Amino acid sequence: MKRSIFLAAIATLAAGSALAQSSVTVYGRLNMTAERFTANKTTTYLLNNNASRIGFKGVEDMGGGLKASFLIESGLSPDTGAASGTFWGRESWVGLEGGFGKVRLGNMGPTNAYFTTADYISMHNHDTGTSEDKIYLYPGRATNMIAYTSPNMGGLVVDAQLGLSENSQFGRTYVLTGNYDAGPLHIGASYLQAGAGISGNVKSKEYGVRALYELGDLTFGAYYIRNDGAYGRSTKRDAIRGSVMYAMGPGELHANYGHAFGIKNNGINDDDVQQYTFGYNYNLSKRTKAYTYYTRVNDPKGVVSGNTGVAKSFGSFALGVRHNF
Repeated sequence: MKRSIFLAAIATLAAGSALAQSSVTVYGRLNMTAERFTANKTTTYLLNNNASRIGFKGVEDMGGGLKASFLIESGLSPDTGAASGTFWGRESWVGLEGGFGKVRLGNMGPTNAYFTTADYISMHNHDTGTSEDKIYLYPGRATNMIAYTSPNMGGLVVDAQLGLSENSQFGRTYVLTGNYDAGPLHIGASYLQAGAGISGNVKSKEYGVRALYELGDLTFGAYYIRNDGAYGRSTKRDAIRGSVMYAMGPGELHANYGHAFGIKNNGINDDDVQQYTFGYNYNLSKRTKAYTYYTRVNDPKGVVSGNTGVAKSFGSFALGVRHNF
């Protein structure tokens, strides 16, 4: 009798585990460059971190098409071993997904407007380090966010995000994006509104469109972005960026050019900002690559934020290694 009860319990546990399969994955990236960095007629030799990170992600299949998932990710600096920024600050969320799509709550990292435009066409170094897109403004906030991703509707996926203010000086952030894949053609559009307190105590808006086309070994990408109010009331700025990649077996040639046109405010135009990058990647395996690039930013009045140190215009020649795990 006891044996029968024991076997029945085992069978019940087995049935329960079949309905709720869960898994946790440890992942990350170590990405470092040795660079010759020149700014303001001064040359510095750097060992530079390119958005290295470690993270944990998991999913539980609860049956009936319903899944629970989570992700926590933290930045780190391999040159010193220190954490870069807030621990788990890169991304941290929990979500549910099913036939209705996917809902997530937490910190999404950059908003989906960034992933739809700037990040999507940055192919040579995953938009990191000194060669990252220096003209993208990163408006809005992706913390304290509710995010929804629709099911795939014939190649179209729609994302909506709401960043709550939570009684802070910052207003809400609203994001709406659409991404459509049709064979070799990948197009996207984004709209973002950032609340007062984020950009000079005025509401700011961003409108973006992006296209990427794969033509055999050649891949072309481009975006156009319009920012209103990013530098204060009544300011407007247009930015464009193009990229191209040519694959040669394990090797890849990359080139991209970005141009932010002068900020318009009451008839006064600020100087334009340009950035160009030429690079070569050699994929040693599916997880590891060696690469080199040269990037140059021309920013006479220091309009671009996020440059290394206090440099306005700069150039950098880099040799790097990236390993994903």
